Amino acid sequence: MSSDEDAAPAAAGVASGTHLLGFSDEILLHILSHVPSTDLILNVRRTCRKLAALCLDKSLVHTVQLQKDYQVSQDKVKQLVKAIGREIQQLNLAGCYWLPGATIEQVGRCHGLVKVNLSGCHLTSLRLSKMLSALPHLRSLAIDVSPGFDASQLSGECKATLSRVRELKQTLFTPSYGVVPCCTSLERLLLYFEILDRTREGAVLSGQLMVGQSNVPHYQNLRVFYARLAPGYINQEVVRLYLAVLSDRTPENLHAFLISVPGSFAESGATKNLLDSMARNVTLDALQLPKSWLNGSSLLQNLRFHNPLYFSFSRCTLSGGHLIQRVINSGRDLRSLASLNLSGCIHCLSPDSLLRKADDDIDSSILETLVASCCNLRHLNLSAAHHHSSEGLGRHLCQLLARLRHLRSLSLPVCSVADSAPRADRAPAPPAMHAVARGFGKKVRIGVQTCPGPCSGHAAPPPSSVFWSLLKSLPFLERLELIGSNFSSAMPRNEPAIRNSLPPCSRAQSVGDSEVAAIGQLAFLRHLTLAQLPSVLTGSGLVSIGLQCQQLQSLSLANLGLLGKVVYVPALLDMLKHCERLRDLRLEQPYFSANAQFFQALSQCPSLQRLCLVSRSGTLQPDAVLAFMARSLHMVVCHLFTGESLATCKSLQQSLLRSFQAERPALNVVIFPLLHEGLTDVIRDVPMVHLDEITLFKSRVAEEPPNLWWTESFRGPVRSS
Repeated sequence: MSSDEDAAPAAAGVASGTHLLGFSDEILLHILSHVPSTDLILNVRRTCRKLAALCLDKSLVHTVQLQKDYQVSQDKVKQLVKAIGREIQQLNLAGCYWLPGATIEQVGRCHGLVKVNLSGCHLTSLRLSKMLSALPHLRSLAIDVSPGFDASQLSGECKATLSRVRELKQTLFTPSYGVVPCCTSLERLLLYFEILDRTREGAVLSGQLMVGQSNVPHYQNLRVFYARLAPGYINQEVVRLYLAVLSDRTPENLHAFLISVPGSFAESGATKNLLDSMARNVTLDALQLPKSWLNGSSLLQNLRFHNPLYFSFSRCTLSGGHLIQRVINSGRDLRSLASLNLSGCIHCLSPDSLLRKADDDIDSSILETLVASCCNLRHLNLSAAHHHSSEGLGRHLCQLLARLRHLRSLSLPVCSVADSAPRADRAPAPPAMHAVARGFGKKVRIGVQTCPGPCSGHAAPPPSSVFWSLLKSLPFLERLELIGSNFSSAMPRNEPAIRNSLPPCSRAQSVGDSEVAAIGQLAFLRHLTLAQLPSVLTGSGLVSIGLQCQQLQSLSLANLGLLGKVVYVPALLDMLKHCERLRDLRLEQPYFSANAQFFQALSQCPSLQRLCLVSRSGTLQPDAVLAFMARSLHMVVCHLFTGESLATCKSLQQSLLRSFQAERPALNVVIFPLLHEGLTDVIRDVPMVHLDEITLFKSRVAEEPPNLWWTESFRGPVRSS
């Protein structure tokens, strides 16, 4: 309805009970809450008087989320601020890397702001100072600290605002304290270290912070400390300076202490003093420490916990015996535990790490104790390890995990879902499937290959499958990861660059199309990762997922079937026809031919926004890519890393930017040879929101505590609603 002249037809519609405006204001407000803020204020509000009034309701304009609204432009932001700027109290612009600094500065006109997230946005020190000077009510701030940041350029009014901030999230791209020295009332401090060891010109950077001792951070009121480090020595060097200050006087109200570090991170005298002080003076709700700080120590027994919410022991050598003794049977009530990360803990389900080999079976009694104690878990990560079940030692891992009825996200190694004994109803795998998949097979072109099985129907798993039974018991699962225990991505997040992968675990050879089809039971599934499943033959299980998992938003597939023969592609193309809500697709497969048929199938995903293809020795058809981008109006991220020549990649990238950049301000295109020596420099220019979420491979289950940031309340540290 465009004007009041439509009142008579509208009244007739209301009388018949079919018109939208016939609903109550409460129902309409709920419906409008799902409309993007820019559409709500700039479009819907102009349709009629009733909607004009409802669109300005405080419940709708109090919080404005522009994160991942890739269609928002600088003009839309200015109009939005002009229309409702005075009413906005919470504003999320995270990841809006395409908006110029002058547009971000418009945030300063929203004088009532209490929370603002500007992570990923371009801001100079002077612009930040001007903006914060106009926000006296600000209590929560997220920003990037980029090279060139100068705290001396912050005005007195800006520092006064910062002195009242209680939540601060900083992504550090340069060695700096950022605005931390000005934030004297901090209760929650989140630090993301993304500092490179060398400049683009090759100069080595130093981790020495250019601030005096009088400007050290203030931590007296701190309740949450979180630090996540990207690979690199300089990130460790800088975080040590933060920790040294924290060790001088450990905050008594500290409830969450989390440090996520790839690789090794040796203890120092200051960190040992900090841990000793924490053991004496604080009671925690959430804990994550570098693996070397926990391995072989009695720290877990000494730390005190009260209704813990999150534990991460990722990559620790914690044995099952230690897990039971120091965590579960140590007098703690773990019914409150919502998230547990045991990724890479190869001994955590074994009673004695010294006696267990990598391919030995788990002790199911340890897992049974864990499940019984942590009965309300919502997020569980057991990936990057070999967890094998044996009938002789007790119940199967899948049968025990089925008791965790509250699970919403789960990450498992592929070998863990294999039946403990071969099933009589499974046909033997062809001899080729038992060979080590080393990627030397003959290329198979999408346009000429045929599907050796029923690619358009369901591959119904037999009822006896323990994995099928597990998923049947977890109907509300929203995120599932099945990752080969030996899988190594060609573009990992926290590991060295390209290296040779180990062959798949022998147990994974019995996990194939029928297990993939079992995932189709998950009607509420939103995020799916499948990596290193060598026994996927036809890929028919993918079709089942496409047909039945209608809420699927992100899909990551890597190294399915034999690496040299991409025989599952016809089923994948069939699957994509049904993925109406799919937004993100990451596909990593050697020898993949990204031809016209592939991009034609992708065009049938109307919601697709981001695509990342990683294919060593793979090929692509430039004309097909251009046609796909023209048809897919919501596409803003196109990352293609294949075996094509540098000249072909550069030509295609320039063509895409020239054709679509003007109408898609958020467009980010990276097309580059996967094995080229300049890949590192190319990757460093990718916006962090895309690099972290889709370009680089990693497990995301239980990666961080729930509600770590952008929470509704300033009270508990990470407590779920």
